[in-house]
Amino acid sequence: MNERPTPQDDAEGFQAAPEPTVPQDDSEAFETANERFKRSFDNLFWGSMIVATILHFGLFALWPDMTVADTSFTASELETIELPPEIEIPPPPQQIARPATPIVAEADIDEDITIALTTFEDNPIEDLPPPPEEGQGQLQDAPVFTPYEVAPRMTNTAEVRRALERNYPKLLKDAGIGGEVQVWFFIDVEGKVVETVLNQSSGHFQLDEAALMVADIIQFTPAMNRDKVVPVWISLPITFVVR
Repeated sequence: MNERPTPQDDAEGFQAAPEPTVPQDDSEAFETANERFKRSFDNLFWGSMIVATILHFGLFALWPDMTVADTSFTASELETIELPPEIEIPPPPQQIARPATPIVAEADIDEDITIALTTFEDNPIEDLPPPPEEGQGQLQDAPVFTPYEVAPRMTNTAEVRRALERNYPKLLKDAGIGGEVQVWFFIDVEGKVVETVLNQSSGHFQLDEAALMVADIIQFTPAMNRDKVVPVWISLPITFVVR
């Protein structure tokens, strides 16, 4: 059997191996960049301050002198301005007195009073104005106001429409130009158009001429005034429309 060696045998037969050495502090063996920067910060700070101070003094010493330009001015002559004379403001007008309140006066009127009738005895024929002479002041000479109760009415509307299409100037129709013409009509007691007069132009001579041509064929019923036929002047529009 193998016997275990005793400590004495170990001391005699073998040398003891040296014990390994362990460093006491890891920071002494390895130093970081941050620690190196902190250690050299004081030198960098004071070195930069010294360089900046030298540069400032050098700039102030070598920089050219700056002076302020002269911007003053002098007035050669003063001109006096004459003020206009003072305007005297007139006093306000006196207040207008308020009119007195009217008072209805009492009057004694006879209830049996009558108004005298107008008779030929009081107004003889010799005192009346003479009638107009023949040939003067004819109704159909010019458009005038003529009283009537029943206005004339057109009776041939379809024929008038065909006449408008037939007499419409071709050049204006092709160009799409229309217009309205106001025409005076003198209508006799039979409803016939005796006279036509241009009242308001359309702005185109051709349309005015065509309107007067159409006006001659229009037929009316006669105007009535107090149940009697009367000749009258009336104004009607004639319109040209492109369709």
